[in-house]
Amino acid sequence: MDFQTLVFYFLSAILVFAALRVITARNPIHAALHLILAFFTCGGIWALLQAEFLAIAIILVYVGAVMVLFLFVVMMLDVNIDRIRQGFWNYLPLGAVLGLLMVMEMGLVLSSKYLQAPAADAVVPAGVSNVREIGRLMFTDFVYPFELASIVLLVGMIAAIVLTYRGRKPSKYTNPNQQVFVKAKDRIRVLKMPVEKD
Repeated sequence: MDFQTLVFYFLSAILVFAALRVITARNPIHAALHLILAFFTCGGIWALLQAEFLAIAIILVYVGAVMVLFLFVVMMLDVNIDRIRQGFWNYLPLGAVLGLLMVMEMGLVLSSKYLQAPAADAVVPAGVSNVREIGRLMFTDFVYPFELASIVLLVGMIAAIVLTYRGRKPSKYTNPNQQVFVKAKDRIRVLKMPVEKD
């Protein structure tokens, strides 16, 4: 078994464990952290398969989208943010362990590239960029599915805004036009109160 295969099995085991923890964790913050770990590990596996564009895309898009989704859930449920911030030190050990694990994974992926473990049958000819080929296919052969996916994402974003919109809250904004034409009798009221005698 070569080093690259060993790294693949290691990342696969972490991915399966993180995916199981996503659906078994009772704490939603722990589930979100394990989901980020699962996406990050999946990106490492794609980097091993020489699909650099997909690896970067899943880390940038999906990990970012998970955090936006988590914020969306917090907005929908009206979770007390101050209480969550107080529990920062409780979540720090788990976050630190997952962060170190991600750094170790990327180190293994990069070392398997530069220690030159031979890739299986995925040999890329010289001068061919997979990012350029994906871009060419995306905007020629698959332009309609690409545009349809963007419309679906736009509809989802608008739906999230509509679901979280709870009406305009009253503000303390004053209208200058009303201030100019105001009359004293509209604003001042003189009360006559009877005098109390002891």
